Amino acid sequence: MGRPKITVIGSINMDLVVKTDRVPKMGETVLGSQFLTTPGGKGANQAVACARLGADVTMVGCVGDDVFGRQLVENLRKENISTENVEPVTFLSTGIACITVQDGDNSIIVVPGANYAIDEEKIQQVEHLIKESNLLLLQLEIPLKSVELAVDIAHKYQVPVIVNPAPAAELPSSMLEKITVVTPNEYELETIAGQKFEQPDDFKKAIQSYAGQLVMTKGKEGAYYTAADGGIGYCPGYRVEAVDTTGAGDSFNAGLAVMLAEGKSLSEATKYAAAVGALSVTRLGAQSGMPTRHEVEQFLQEREGREL
Repeated sequence: MGRPKITVIGSINMDLVVKTDRVPKMGETVLGSQFLTTPGGKGANQAVACARLGADVTMVGCVGDDVFGRQLVENLRKENISTENVEPVTFLSTGIACITVQDGDNSIIVVPGANYAIDEEKIQQVEHLIKESNLLLLQLEIPLKSVELAVDIAHKYQVPVIVNPAPAAELPSSMLEKITVVTPNEYELETIAGQKFEQPDDFKKAIQSYAGQLVMTKGKEGAYYTAADGGIGYCPGYRVEAVDTTGAGDSFNAGLAVMLAEGKSLSEATKYAAAVGALSVTRLGAQSGMPTRHEVEQFLQEREGREL
């Protein structure tokens, strides 16, 4: 097949990133070592990652009518992503994320801003786009009602849909039934399952009891997924030197989306996605760290049989 058509509906943020040796306590001031502004937002991150992996990507979202908004739209265009359905709104500022990076890990505060202007009317306007897609990719940094409607439309036209349930939220069972693959991390799976995992393997029971297809990411350990035989599959992580974990989950979801849109099995797609996620953490910045298809294929060839 040619390049798969993937529609991404989701958030578009400007990331304000600070690197520091130590995160300050309340009321304390510390010196940081680096500051940068870099394009982000789970929706935009996943769109960029999908485009770099070879998909034909359309982004649906909202930015503010401000400097950040204009920069973010221009950045999407540079990544060869269709931005005809990225709407500048005058009544809200562009969404931002304040990210503190320490020892390769991060903590984040998100201010949604214009992302919350992606209402149900906006979703109805792009019904034709969803219908024509090979796959629809969604996250939860936009109103949940809008995500639900997009899932309904995809289900109506039998378009596969991946929902990355981040930030963590309880999802209606009526919505979960229509999602092709849901991709939580362990904490997000707890929220979906409505239970706290007390024992190390409790998450496996939750995966086993989930009626549909599920891929649970577990950081550098890799990912667990619904196997074709109804059991639980496991894809090991890859040993890499982590510089910045921002965007790792978004890279993983993009790898999964592109492979599934190309007709690969969930097992094959998860292995590929793990490689995409691993490569992304070796560079600073969410979108700037996302690998190309060539880089992923090269990485997989070099690491074959040398998983963590």
